[in-house]
Amino acid sequence: MKKLYDKSELTFSIIWIIIYVIFASIGDNLSESIGISKIVTLPILMILSFLMFCFVSKNKLFEKYGLCKPCVSSAKMLYYIPLLVLLSTNLWFGFKVNVSLEENILYILSMFCVGFLEEMIFRGFLFNAMAKNGVTSAIIVSSITFGIGHIVNLINGSGIDFVSNLLQVFYAIAIGFAFVMIYYKSKSLIVCILTHCVFNSLSIFSNEEVITKEDNIISGIIIALIAFLYACYIAFMIKDNDKNI
Repeated sequence: MKKLYDKSELTFSIIWIIIYVIFASIGDNLSESIGISKIVTLPILMILSFLMFCFVSKNKLFEKYGLCKPCVSSAKMLYYIPLLVLLSTNLWFGFKVNVSLEENILYILSMFCVGFLEEMIFRGFLFNAMAKNGVTSAIIVSSITFGIGHIVNLINGSGIDFVSNLLQVFYAIAIGFAFVMIYYKSKSLIVCILTHCVFNSLSIFSNEEVITKEDNIISGIIIALIAFLYACYIAFMIKDNDKNI
């Protein structure tokens, strides 16, 4: 893995994207066939997370990939309040226990692995590899590929409908934009990873039965707007040389 990384960080990141998408999809489909959500997916994601963490640790890449304290004060980042608002969106239409306790635990643990893996792949590996040839293009590609990657939900046994999936892709691009700006300006992925983990985990408690297509569209637009405006604020208001005070 190190030889490939040294040869081409971009190729390394693309291979990680392919591995993640394929194995996560296989895990979800096998889990659905067994009848217990994430029962196969979780071990797969844990192995991938372990391998990734070991690679970063062994090669002392913690600071390069943002597994460190942010260099920008939380006050300048508006105390991350827009992210807290985003975390509440899955519960806007009520709280409901949709699956068994076992499946809730499997799902939440899986989402924490997903948060770590996706942030490291899209914001860490891919963004850093592309930023060498231009930060702007790296930001755009990292955001768009993160959103488009959610199309896999159409084929991974999640049961999501086409319109809902398109909305997910739409606001995932905006969230990806916000996350990559947080990482670029603060030099840390910690907040992005935690937000990603919790946001995904809370989706299991969403009261889907009362949510209409119109509700999905409106909430999707609101999520995208909050994420996009926050990303723009960070891009234009936080200077590259801003440090903790």
